[in-house]
Amino acid sequence: MRISEAHVGRTYPPSEPYLVSREKIAEFAAAIGGDDAAYTGPDAVAPPTFAAVLAARAWQSMFADPELDVALHRTIHGDQRFTWTRPLRAGDEVVATLGIQSVRMRGRSAIIGVGVELAVDGEVVCTSTSTLFQTWPEEASA
Repeated sequence: MRISEAHVGRTYPPSEPYLVSREKIAEFAAAIGGDDAAYTGPDAVAPPTFAAVLAARAWQSMFADPELDVALHRTIHGDQRFTWTRPLRAGDEVVATLGIQSVRMRGRSAIIGVGVELAVDGEVVCTSTSTLFQTWPEEASA
């Protein structure tokens, strides 16, 4: 089987908690060239795009679903947006819950919309929405 419009609305169990540490915030900020003082110190907040790390981890539940036949090596990440209620802070334990929001089939490809809710202590602090382009080899298109 392969992902189809019938899978829209499917959600996956929340991920294992991810501890946002000052060290991870500092590493990420350095990687993106972020030099804002808010990214350092005991009350550090994560750069907004830090949420991409947690969202991508949540995608693993979809890639591991044998019913969908989606694979990272055949996926192009087309778009990602974030909606925030508050920033991620050092010390937050975040769980991510992924849901499939849309699927459009186009020949041997699918355009997949996914949403990932990032929650701290049960409160959703960020929603990440992404568009993924999935392809299949010609011989698998039957």
